[in-house]
Amino acid sequence: MAMNQSVTIGVAALLIGGVGGFIAGKSGGSDAAGDSASVERDAKFRREASAVHQDGTAPESRARSIKEALREPGQLARLQSLVDLYEGMSLEELAAAADSLDDLPMADRIMASILLFSRWGEADPQGALAYSETMGFGGMFARPTILRSWASVDPVNAAKYYAEHPNEFNGPGGRRGPGGEGGADLVAREWAKLDPDAAMAWANSLEGDDKGSAMISIVGEVAATDPAKAATMAATLTGDDQMRAYGEIAQKWAAEDFSAAESWIQTLSGEAKDRAMSEAVQVLARTDPDAAAAKLASISEGGARDRAVAILAGEMAQEDPAAAASWLGNQQTGDYGDAMRRIMTNWTAQDSAGALSFIEAQPVGEIRDSATQTYLWQNQDVEPSQAMSLAEAITDERNRDRTIGMTARRWMETDETAARAYVESSDLLSDRAKQRILDGRGGPGWGGRGRGR
Repeated sequence: MAMNQSVTIGVAALLIGGVGGFIAGKSGGSDAAGDSASVERDAKFRREASAVHQDGTAPESRARSIKEALREPGQLARLQSLVDLYEGMSLEELAAAADSLDDLPMADRIMASILLFSRWGEADPQGALAYSETMGFGGMFARPTILRSWASVDPVNAAKYYAEHPNEFNGPGGRRGPGGEGGADLVAREWAKLDPDAAMAWANSLEGDDKGSAMISIVGEVAATDPAKAATMAATLTGDDQMRAYGEIAQKWAAEDFSAAESWIQTLSGEAKDRAMSEAVQVLARTDPDAAAAKLASISEGGARDRAVAILAGEMAQEDPAAAASWLGNQQTGDYGDAMRRIMTNWTAQDSAGALSFIEAQPVGEIRDSATQTYLWQNQDVEPSQAMSLAEAITDERNRDRTIGMTARRWMETDETAARAYVESSDLLSDRAKQRILDGRGGPGWGGRGRGR
């Protein structure tokens, strides 16, 4: 298989796995040639490498190491250089390359790791998975990439391995893997690209959550190229699985042909129809907000309509946040807060003074609370006393405490004495909230994590 497809797989793995996962932490390589199949694969990849290296050395155009590949000018050139490098490596060399990843800066390590485990997952998936077991916490993030790469070329055996080792692809406490996809989803999506009917037959053999999620993944993959066939497949599902599948189809179909998608949606009924139409409207909102707004009337009041309103408000706000806010005020929705957060995120970035004027003109309530909270979290240039005055007016106690705490911690960076005095004298904060703020706990930011070994 051409390694260029592995680039696609690797980039997808980044999206589902998160940047923190590809932290290779290991001393020593895996025993990739533990069985005859591995030996045969190793010989195959050595032959491929020797075809490229006719005189035993790398061509001028091929990097000789990961670090050399990463010195290429331009990000795309670095990606291609890594692809070429990994394509010419034997299994032993892939393991050695994985050992060296710890020496790279984080951003480079992420890029190099994604492509390495994608290649290794195609060449010797069981060897790559064995290596991932030595990586500590980071292995939890590498394994989905390996499984997905394996399934892209050999879904039958990837599915068999997953069935025998499902817990290898779960997060801490049995939760689904990074990005919300489980191992069954990864296998299903890749298998559906090769043979959707066989993939669906396999998914039907699963049990519990895996069965429904795998089927939905297959339907979503088929919908990208043949939404009518995907709709036929989804009709065999039941309950929430069917509604989720209809949502996947509506998204994909609406992106290609909204009119055709809408015609199909009209054949549905009840909650399934509302959910599918909501998903289609959200897609339409990205290219034609006015047309999308006109379609809202066809969605019954409820969660599906609320989600469409929020997405549409955010899309409108990219062009004219004031107009988006005015439009939102005329909508019936059960969640003004989500829609206003999307509007205010754009408004604060585009015109913070205008955003503040809007807030000050609003009556007490959900819209003002949400607008104020988003404005203060997005805008670090508000004068501390003004920021505190705005935060204190938030009516929801939990959100008020969080926003006051965030504002106080920012204030401490420029005038710790004044900020601490404010917190200590506040009549709005509980003693517990005061202590958390003064101790610097519970604020925004990224938690730390060591390199798993």
